[in-house]
Amino acid sequence: MMNIDDFYKEWNNPSDKMLVHTSGSTGKPKPIWVEKSRMEASARITCDFLGLQEGDTALLCMSLDFIAGKMMVVRSLVRGLELIVSSPSGHPLSNEKWQEIGMNDITFAAMVPLQVYNSLQVPEEQERLKRIKHLIIGGGAIDDELAQALKTFPNIVWSTYGMTETLSHIALRRLSGNDSSDWYTPFPSVNISLDNDGCLVIDAPLVCTEILKTNDIAEIRNGQFRILGRKDNVIVSGGVKIQMEEVERLLKQHIKNPFLITKRKDNKFGEIVALLTTDNTDEAKAICERVLPKYWQPRAYLSIKEIPLTPTGKPARKEAERIAEVQVNG
Repeated sequence: MMNIDDFYKEWNNPSDKMLVHTSGSTGKPKPIWVEKSRMEASARITCDFLGLQEGDTALLCMSLDFIAGKMMVVRSLVRGLELIVSSPSGHPLSNEKWQEIGMNDITFAAMVPLQVYNSLQVPEEQERLKRIKHLIIGGGAIDDELAQALKTFPNIVWSTYGMTETLSHIALRRLSGNDSSDWYTPFPSVNISLDNDGCLVIDAPLVCTEILKTNDIAEIRNGQFRILGRKDNVIVSGGVKIQMEEVERLLKQHIKNPFLITKRKDNKFGEIVALLTTDNTDEAKAICERVLPKYWQPRAYLSIKEIPLTPTGKPARKEAERIAEVQVNG
C-alpha cells in the first residue's frame, strides 16, 4: 500500500505522468498512466467550486493506491491546504483516529459511503462528521437511507460523480440542506450527452484527453444528469430488461442485512435475477415477493458469508456473478 512519502516521491520525480489503478468494480483493477498536469487541473476545478482557500485543512483518510486518495494530496499541493494524513480506516473519525489527526477542525474531507455510514453509527463520530465544512462522498452508491441522514447536516455534503479516467469527479450533487437533489451538476468545463444506448458521454478536456463513453445509463435535464444504473448491470430475463441497481434500491428499504443483486445464466430465460445475502434466504424471498414487481423477483436466493466488495468498497459485480454460477453449478 502506498504511503504519503511514496506519493511525494513519485509526484516529484522527473516523469510528467503518474500510475493509477481503476477501482475494479466491474472487473479486475487495471493500471493507467495519467498526466500530472491534468491532475492539477482537476484539483483546481474542485477547489474553486468548493471555495477552498490556502491554509484550509484537508483530511486524507482514503487509500493512496487509488485516484480519490491521490487527488486529495494534489488538491492540498495546488491550493496550499494543510493536509491531515490518517491511515485508511472504516471509522476515520473514531477516538483513536481523532487523536492521530490531532483533533483538528476539518475544512474539507473525502470519504466512501461505508466510512460515512460507520461514522453515523457512533454519536461522537457523527458529531465530528457534522463539523466538516465540505464533505464529498464518492466511490460507491449512496442509498436513500444514507442520503436522508445527511440531508439534515448543518454543513455542506456532496455526492461525487467520476472515475479514474476523469481523475476523480467531474460533477457533484448536493446531499445536505434544502438544495439536496438526485441530479448531478457538471463542472463548467464539462459537457455531457447520451449515446444511442442511453449511456452518459463525458467531454472533459481539462482532465481527459478523449471523449469518454461510460456504461452508466443516465437521464439529462437542463444541463444536469442523474444515473439510473450501469449498462453492464442490466439483466435480460425472458426479454425483460431489469436494472440491478433499481432492484437494490427498492429492496434496501426492507432488507437490513447486506445483500446484492446479480445475475445467472439460465437455459429457459437466458438470464435470471439472483440475490446474494448474508441472512436467511427464506426471509429475503418473502420480502422480494411482497415488494418487487413479478418480473423483477429473483429466481435464485443464495446465502453467503460476506458480500463481495472491491478495495474501494463498491459491489464487486463480476465476483458476484461468479459466486452465483459456482453455487449453482459447483
